[in-house]
Amino acid sequence: MSAAHKRACPSRFSIRINRRAGYFSDMSDKNDLAEDRTDWAEDRTNWAEDRTILANERTFAGWMRTGMASVAIAIGLKAVFGEFEPTWAAKALASVFIAIACYIFYTARQQASATLDRMNEHQAKAKPVRSMTLTAIFLSIGSIFVGVVLWCL
Repeated sequence: MSAAHKRACPSRFSIRINRRAGYFSDMSDKNDLAEDRTDWAEDRTNWAEDRTILANERTFAGWMRTGMASVAIAIGLKAVFGEFEPTWAAKALASVFIAIACYIFYTARQQASATLDRMNEHQAKAKPVRSMTLTAIFLSIGSIFVGVVLWCL
């Protein structure tokens, strides 16, 4: 490639370096760079929102696991205390953990819904709020049934 050709047709690399250094051959180069930066910033923002949506779903799942752990603690307390006298004390303590689990399910759903309301989907498809609500309801009902079984035994 001749020196004259190199001056007439700079490579993309040299144009990029010149733009970063602040050297522009005319105003159209400066405007193109501003548009590129705006597009890149919008892409990064969109990707950040998508990551936040996915992180919200992982957080919701984590809180669901925490609620289920609370139910497991309730079952474990009943098993450990067995025929503890008075029997109502062990059952009442297990019921506290069942109530905590239901509260965790409710607040996790509330927080996940509030976060999703603030976000816009771009490339990631968010789990619908209805699905989170149903998950929280079914786990709460299941936990209450576990509590009823613990009191009946």
